[in-house]
Order: sequence, then structure tokens, then C-alpha cells
Amino acid sequence: MTASGVRARVRAEMTDEIKAVARRHLATEGANLSLRAVARDMGMASSAVYRYFASRDELLTAMIIDAYNALGDTAEQAATGNSGLERFLNATSAVRDWALADPHQWALIYGSPVPGYQAPQDTVGPGTRVVLLIADLVKDAYENGEITDREEITGRFAEELRAVADQYTPGAPPRLVAASMSAFLHLSGAISAELFGQLTGSVEEDRRGFFEYQMRGAASLIGLR
Repeated sequence: MTASGVRARVRAEMTDEIKAVARRHLATEGANLSLRAVARDMGMASSAVYRYFASRDELLTAMIIDAYNALGDTAEQAATGNSGLERFLNATSAVRDWALADPHQWALIYGSPVPGYQAPQDTVGPGTRVVLLIADLVKDAYENGEITDREEITGRFAEELRAVADQYTPGAPPRLVAASMSAFLHLSGAISAELFGQLTGSVEEDRRGFFEYQMRGAASLIGLR
């Protein structure tokens, strides 16, 4: 391996280690990260960490992109089945499992906004992977005749969603784009409610069953049979 290759590998390994330490900080401090604290845990001078991440926001962005991509990978790998409904339920169940296994990363991307942090454009692609996956499987189900016909939506929001349909799912009615986005909001809301204590004192023993009930409701809104 060339000297430049060794340097690149060492830099990649150090970058991954910094992010791993920062993720541990998420568990105790939320997104209130401090590069100095990360450096201290690694036994490094803070100036050394700044050679890898110029600011707290740059480190947050890297972690957010990693979390979105890990979630996207999980959902895409799980979105299998013999029908659109089965694919949807498998994908959403996998998203919930991922969130429950790593609630701090879920909170990083779907929790309260980090004060003073403005997500850059780099986060948009990774951040839309799950909702676009839902849109793709809904479009496939529509083209396969698995979705019952519903009255098309109207209003200003329908015109806005028509532009979204033309960009991301050409040929799909705006109603399906609206239903796909609503399904994603059902999904993220259901998981956040469970993780952030909104089910405490109500559904305690069979939260997976309640989650599936909610996702079948979202599928019904879409028209998946």
C-alpha cells in the first residue's frame, strides 16, 4: 500500500472512532456535543480532533448522514414480500426495530432540533430514503393493481404534491404521493411516541401488535389490499 493509501486508511479509521465516541455521548448528553469532550475521551488534544471535523456541526452532520443511511439500508433490505402490503409492513417493522435498538440515533434524526444547527443539503438524500422507499413500493403496488381506486385529492396541497409526483414517482397520482407521505408520518410518529414515553400507562405489553395495527391503518389509507 502506498503512503497516501496508508494515510487515507488511518484518517478513515480515526474519523470512524471519533464518530463512535460522539455516538456514546448521544446516550448521555443528547445532541449537545462538545468536540473537546470527545477529544478528552479519546485522550487527544482538541486541536487534533479539529483536523478531522472543523466544528461540532460538521461532526453532527456526519453522524446524521450515517444514521439516515443505516436506517435506509435497514428498511430497503427488509422491504421484501409477495405483495405491496407485505413489503410495507416488513419495511416499517424493520424501521421500528432499528429505532428501538438505537434510540439515541433515532432521536438524533427525528427528535427535537439541535439548537443552532442547520442541516446542510448533504443530509437531504439520506434523509429521504425511507419515505422514497415507501413511495416506490406504493407505486409498484399501484402498477400491479394492488391498490384500490380512491377519489383524487384536490386543493393547493394537491397541486404541490403533483410536482413531487412528477419529480420522484412519474405516473403516480398525487393521491398516492399524499398517502405515501402520510404513511411515513404515521410511521415516524408511532415510533417516536413509543420511544419518548407517550404509550406509558396505556399499551405496555404488546406494543409491537399496536404498531402493526397502526401500520395496517396507514396501508389502508394508501389503499393497499
